[in-house]
Amino acid sequence: MSGRNPFDQLTGDFTPERRLRLGARKAAPRAAMTLRELRRARAMTQKAVGDALNVNQPAVARLERRTDMHISSLRAYIEVLGGRLTIVAEFPQGSVVITNFSGVGEDGESQ
Repeated sequence: MSGRNPFDQLTGDFTPERRLRLGARKAAPRAAMTLRELRRARAMTQKAVGDALNVNQPAVARLERRTDMHISSLRAYIEVLGGRLTIVAEFPQGSVVITNFSGVGEDGESQ
């Protein structure tokens, strides 16, 4: 044989703790993505996102490159991809979910 073994065979004797550590490391790259990477991971094109947002494809490309945008625009983009936007403030003592923006629509008014 050429030295290749099924993954289950290679990891069969791992402790539960080691499996948890490996699982966390596998998930880490998915924990941080650009909007473009996220869209691609969700198997959507810029055109499809644009159609859902009622904008053209170049507008989606610009949105994906922006480093500063309205929360409502980001929320709409994430929702088109099938997600839900949550804003979290992180402090040394722990994290806090910010709720001020939970009802903000495209017009900037609370719904």
